[in-house]
Amino acid sequence: MCFSYFHSPTPALVSRIIPAFFTLRFLQLCLSSFLFFASFNMIIPELPDYLTKLGGEDYKGLIIALFTLTAGLSRPFSGKLADKIGRVPVMIFGAAVCLLVSLLYPIISSVAGFLLLRFFHGFSTGFTPTGISAFVADIVPFDRRGEAMGLQSLFSSLGMAAGPAFGGFIAAKFGLDPLFYCSSAVALMSILLLIRLKETVAETVPFSFRHFHLKKNEIIEKRVLAPCFVLFFSYLSFGIVLTIIPDFSVFLGFTNKGLFFAVFTLSSLAIRLLAGRTSDRYGRTPVLRAATVCLFLAMTTIALSQSGEMLIFAGVLFGFAMGMTSPTIAAWTIDLSLTQFRGRGLATMYIALEAGIGLGALVAGWVYANKYENFPLVFSIGAAGAAIGFIFLLIYRPKPLEAKAL
Repeated sequence: MCFSYFHSPTPALVSRIIPAFFTLRFLQLCLSSFLFFASFNMIIPELPDYLTKLGGEDYKGLIIALFTLTAGLSRPFSGKLADKIGRVPVMIFGAAVCLLVSLLYPIISSVAGFLLLRFFHGFSTGFTPTGISAFVADIVPFDRRGEAMGLQSLFSSLGMAAGPAFGGFIAAKFGLDPLFYCSSAVALMSILLLIRLKETVAETVPFSFRHFHLKKNEIIEKRVLAPCFVLFFSYLSFGIVLTIIPDFSVFLGFTNKGLFFAVFTLSSLAIRLLAGRTSDRYGRTPVLRAATVCLFLAMTTIALSQSGEMLIFAGVLFGFAMGMTSPTIAAWTIDLSLTQFRGRGLATMYIALEAGIGLGALVAGWVYANKYENFPLVFSIGAAGAAIGFIFLLIYRPKPLEAKAL
């Protein structure tokens, strides 16, 4: 009788705690994603100062803009390759770019060389995230996509949080060259996990340079333009933050320029799974409306910040906004994509993401112009982008085929 109190957990309870899709394969992918995002994010807070020492302080906006430009240009190719040769080779190629480029940073001693490396470094995020998202979509049931994307992006966000914090410590303790070498080593660990993954595309074809020949309908997947519009205007803020926050942090008295990045990324972790599950149950657009409102408040708060405490609070809001946006947009994009063109649909989504980040970075660098009095205006531009996204979500009406997804 006494043993009746100790029942085995029911399958329903287990599935709530550990989702059925959380297999060893899914865990390998998540760990690799963590390492990949940590690799290239750990150097970002130190790059503005590094470029300044090379004599390129007027080109800070290009640090992110060039990176995202290459990523955006490579998306149509990575999407097509992911559908043709498989998800795993596409992911490995992107991580290999991180490995090689990080080894080259210490060798470069000119502004032009640095900017060229930033351009090539962008191929990493042009390929790996496309393969990751498509791989997750392949192995997760329809009604758990939001939750799965939330869980996978949680690991990515952990990498984005750990990267800058760890990178700031390495740079302060050992210098920039060891930081670049650590970035390369982390990318190598990501590759070692990827090569052990079983491919999810049933019928792959060998790689051929003919795959780089794109037809007009292979560049953009029109079915996913609605989520891409929201993503573009939301990620203007991300480009602004990546470009300006390191200088703004110093202006407000922070010694670790990666602290804001760690705060907003960690704050996003608490909401990603909830946002994903909520979007699975109640629809994508309600979650995204809440996300754009939160983003507007975050960017407005940053613009008004006059203390470190206020900036950290804004970082928490920014993290909530990004934590709701990322998995929900990814799930919405997958909902609207045809199975055989899923890579193309996700590539289109990432083109919008990179375009938003790149334009935000360019505008931020141009408006800021290394003048502290321009900080409020720069961050207000991000708030305006969030407002545009919110208005679109209010007036947008899905087509009949989209109704189930929304």
